Amino acid sequence: MTDGSNAKKTGLRKGLATYGDAEFSLFMRRVFIKAMGYTDDALDRPIIGITDTYSDFNPCHGNVPDLIEAAKRGIMLAGGMPMKFPTVSIHESFSHPTSMFLRNLMALDTEEMVRAQPMDAVVLIGGCDKTIPALLMGAASADIPAIVLPTGPMLVGHHKGEVLGACTDCRRMWADFRAGRIDEAEIDAISGRLAPTKGTCMVMGTASTVGCMTETLGMCLPGAGSAPATHADRIRLAEASGAAAVALAKSGRKPSDIMTEAAFRNAYTVLQAIGGSTNAVIHFTAVAARLGIKIDMEAFDRMGLEVPVLVDLKPSGDHYMEHFHWAGGVPKLLKEITPHLDLSTLTVAGGTLADYAAGAEDVPNQTVIRTRENPIAVGGGLAVLSGNLAPGGALIKRSAASEKLMVHEGRAVVFDGLADMAARLDSDELDVEANDVLVLRHAGPKGAPGMPEAGYIPIPRKLARAGVKDMVRISDARMSGTAFGTIVLHITPESAVGGPLGLVQNGDRIRLDATKRTIDLLVSDTELARRRAEWVPPPAHPGSDRGYLKLYIDEVTQADQGCDFAFCLPPAMR
Repeated sequence: MTDGSNAKKTGLRKGLATYGDAEFSLFMRRVFIKAMGYTDDALDRPIIGITDTYSDFNPCHGNVPDLIEAAKRGIMLAGGMPMKFPTVSIHESFSHPTSMFLRNLMALDTEEMVRAQPMDAVVLIGGCDKTIPALLMGAASADIPAIVLPTGPMLVGHHKGEVLGACTDCRRMWADFRAGRIDEAEIDAISGRLAPTKGTCMVMGTASTVGCMTETLGMCLPGAGSAPATHADRIRLAEASGAAAVALAKSGRKPSDIMTEAAFRNAYTVLQAIGGSTNAVIHFTAVAARLGIKIDMEAFDRMGLEVPVLVDLKPSGDHYMEHFHWAGGVPKLLKEITPHLDLSTLTVAGGTLADYAAGAEDVPNQTVIRTRENPIAVGGGLAVLSGNLAPGGALIKRSAASEKLMVHEGRAVVFDGLADMAARLDSDELDVEANDVLVLRHAGPKGAPGMPEAGYIPIPRKLARAGVKDMVRISDARMSGTAFGTIVLHITPESAVGGPLGLVQNGDRIRLDATKRTIDLLVSDTELARRRAEWVPPPAHPGSDRGYLKLYIDEVTQADQGCDFAFCLPPAMR
């Protein structure tokens, strides 16, 4: 019964509640846990926490109850004791004002619950967009053995003989509806076919990008980043993840041992090779910063020039995640880009990334994962821009943009926030032409607040009806990884804190040169200085004097720092 002050604290003996008497604290813990019917034998095993992001507001994670049961089975078969506990649940379409606003709340909750409760390792179940980044951020800070179990992508839908996928085809079909090419009856039918099963978006959007990068990072098992949510493979991965968590508890291998600087370089290399989501840059910058690792964005941009886009998935290509999985998934891709990787990095499976690549399935005649000699695109899936509009940097997803707009100069059409854009975008009176540059400001971390996925500015209705499919669009907002178009995002610093984007006026000339990695406002330095002297900060958001909104506004960092809370970072990173 004794606490044993010289013994290593494991299981129920970890993190005892403070009563002033450690033995009494352990006694009380056993009293109450036995109310659940546990035996002493069960309680003496390694305790493996299981936390998940499921709720009735989160349809993308609808398979989580089955994953939990399979993970529990794997834990018990390996000699551990599973203990499930909740964390914050976020869904992209059900979170106001945006799921990004709540990512840091989820990271805080995960970190503190992992730290506060007795567990020797933890299985982190998440999927859609912000959830796995938040889980990784929390796990990095708590730094106990951890393994991620993604929920997995949904299967494709069908409409009139065409394969459909959320949410790239959501955007394409909605654009057709806005332009009058699809009527209300058809768009209603399509709404029931775009997301036909449980799981995350089945294109190379943010959820799929994060899954692939997490696998490359070594924080989930091989195949876990791509196996469909509805297939038996996903259940078997859940069981195997539970067993791996017990092995991690016994070995003591922590997130900080796995998520090294080299591991992040590998993950960012894969981001380029899959033509992944711009959102992932912010998320993994935040995860790395929790461990005191700064992402070198210039090196990331160089990766794009060296590593071609090899994965033929929407929105950069034609296929979907289930096709990527059956073509060999991340292990096959790792094997294809081995010269660009450090395969000595550690993984939650117990070995190194080399083991993941070595286990890749060779699928004859598959065309989803291309060879380096036959890429989908060259010149970078993502490119980092700079210039007088973005002193702190900006991003463009080259692989999903129009080649003819990669070098473009046009007249600025400015929207002064989301409400202004909603009020004027579709007006026939809007002074806009196809060669113009649409500008949205006050949509960054503090300005929106929450840096919403508003960077995918719709084509103004009158231009859409005239057949315009793409325009250069720039903002301090984000864009869904499922979206496509010539869109410059994450302009830093944001307009709400005095960034140059806030100085743009209607009619100014803006020049994008993605080949030279520049985005510039063609206005003299003297004129910009005059505008800067006259600039007035936007008014405070209603309700920002209290609660989580106040915490967020006061502490959130800019996009180039991952939009984390400054107080969560190591002192040297603040």
